Amino acid sequence: FLLSQMLRNLAPLACRVQTRAISVPTIRESDAKRKPIDEVLGTAAPKVESITTVEEPNKGALAGVPEEHQQERTARIFKQAREATQSAWNNTKAWKIELDNRGRWHNNLIGWASSGDPLSNVSMHMKFASKEDAISFCEKNNWGYEVEEPQERQIKPKSYGWNYSWNKRCRNSTK
Repeated sequence: FLLSQMLRNLAPLACRVQTRAISVPTIRESDAKRKPIDEVLGTAAPKVESITTVEEPNKGALAGVPEEHQQERTARIFKQAREATQSAWNNTKAWKIELDNRGRWHNNLIGWASSGDPLSNVSMHMKFASKEDAISFCEKNNWGYEVEEPQERQIKPKSYGWNYSWNKRCRNSTK
C-alpha cells in the first residue's frame, strides 16, 4: 500500500518537464480577478483653470542658419517660365522660391565664386504645389515675399486649312 501511494505522489513530478532553469508561474485569463477602474487609475486631481503660454522656438536656430541671414530676406515667389527650346509645358506648373542674393567673392586660386550665405541655394530644388504653400513657407521662416503672377498664354484658334488659304492682307501663297 505504501509503495503505490509513493508512486502516485511521484507520478506528477515525473510528468513535469522543466524547460527553464527558473520556473515562471503562468496565470490563466479566466483565473485573473478584475480590479475596479478607480483602483487602477487612482483618484483624479481637482481641475484648476490655468493659462499656459508656449513660446515658439527660433526655427532658424534649429536649422543652423545664422541670425543675420534670417532677418531682412526677401523671397520672390513665381511660376517658372517655359524654356526657349522646343520643350513642353511640363515643368511650368510648380511655384518656386528665389531668395535675394547676398555678397559673393571670387576665389582667385580655384576660380570659383564663393558665398557665405547658407540659403543661397534654396531655390534650386524647392517646389510648391500652390502659391499659398509658398507664401506660408516664407511666413514660417520670417521672410518678406513678392509674388509674381504668371502670364496666362493666349491660344489663338487655328486650323490646318489656314496654311493654304488666300488672305488679302498677308498674301499667303500656297508655295
